Amino acid sequence: MERQALRGLRVIDLSQVFAGPYATKLLGDMGAEVIRVECAARSGRGGVLPRMRPGGVFGSSFPHGDTGERSYNRFAYYNEVNRNKLAITLDLSKPLGVEIFKKLVKISDAVVENFTPRVMENFGLDYPALNKVNPQLIMLSMSGYGGDGPYRDHVAYGEGIEAMVGLSHLAGYPDDGPLRPGVAYADATSGLHATFALLAALRYRRLTGKGQHIDLSMREAVTPLLGEFIMDYAINHRVAKRMGNRHPSMAPHGCYRCRGDDSWVAIAVSCDEEWRSLRNAMGNPPWAGEERFATLGGRLENLEELDRLIEGWTSQYDHRQLMEALQRAGVRVGAVLNVAELVQDPHLGQRGFFEQLTHPEAGTHLYPGVSWKMSATPGSLRLPAPRFGEHNQYVFGELLGMSEGQILKLAEEGITASEPLRWEDFSPLDQGEEDRC
Repeated sequence: MERQALRGLRVIDLSQVFAGPYATKLLGDMGAEVIRVECAARSGRGGVLPRMRPGGVFGSSFPHGDTGERSYNRFAYYNEVNRNKLAITLDLSKPLGVEIFKKLVKISDAVVENFTPRVMENFGLDYPALNKVNPQLIMLSMSGYGGDGPYRDHVAYGEGIEAMVGLSHLAGYPDDGPLRPGVAYADATSGLHATFALLAALRYRRLTGKGQHIDLSMREAVTPLLGEFIMDYAINHRVAKRMGNRHPSMAPHGCYRCRGDDSWVAIAVSCDEEWRSLRNAMGNPPWAGEERFATLGGRLENLEELDRLIEGWTSQYDHRQLMEALQRAGVRVGAVLNVAELVQDPHLGQRGFFEQLTHPEAGTHLYPGVSWKMSATPGSLRLPAPRFGEHNQYVFGELLGMSEGQILKLAEEGITASEPLRWEDFSPLDQGEEDRC
């Protein structure tokens, strides 16, 4: 096996949905041993918390609206964001589950969780408790609004955070309301911040021998994305408005329809020289030489008409062929690719971006690879996403030294499980336990 930057690092992953699992995915891609702790609750076996829900809010194993036989192991999103990880099941609502979790903490380097702050406190597994078990432990807590303040206990998802920081206000067209971003910017951005913070804490521990607790607020991680808009309001008292695909200092700047169904290119022209390059590539049509389009200011003032004229030209061509022709002419342009086109993209192919993994239940598929290349310690996709409870034997037996009889007893007492609890198995009485998680 090639050298890996984080080989030898063990991370306990309690995180759910996207932001946390994305952070631990990046750690796993670089060689860390990431052990997911998922819900072990079973119907009729005492306490049912922490629980799993449709959509995988706890454990991220169920696809939305689908609790079909073993579908939790074939959920595409779960399998992408949890590759290169191991998985165990453990009921942290029971004292024995907590005791075993602490034993795992003792031999690990980091714990990552993205609950509201009260959850780990309620389990008796907050940082002060875990620091006593392992003083060198790094605990990363990712919550919507951080560990203190009036919003600390509010549950948050990426879309809610995007609204709270003002990103949703800016995403949309000038004559329409806010639009949801196509991807969860808040989750991915927070996950990247979390990864960097944990690496910085590891370096600090290497220098000092001390662990630490990282309190990461998703809202605070995403707010810097809007830095120029926040500063504009603070200094000039201007409230930013939705611009669609337009840009305050580039023209033309937008997505332009091409030949075919839902086919587009994105073009960005930042100066008069680039505008002349685009004019030449279009064959210098008479309208492009008009005085009103000669300068950036003129193009910004006449942007609606400029967009209409450019799209009249782009709509005659295939989007990929047009991209290649305009790039050769020195124009900043990219074809808008669908998923099938993206997988077949020659640039990504030559760089080996997509990697193949075979999952024992989901089959063999291409997955997005590591987003950066390191010459001496490259990351890679080594393992498919784990099946539910797949590594109970390894973790409890090999790492913690438990006997076969002890491991079997854990399953009999509902501390561990090999199948998740289905949503339809929950009784109405379970709803009264909501404040526990």
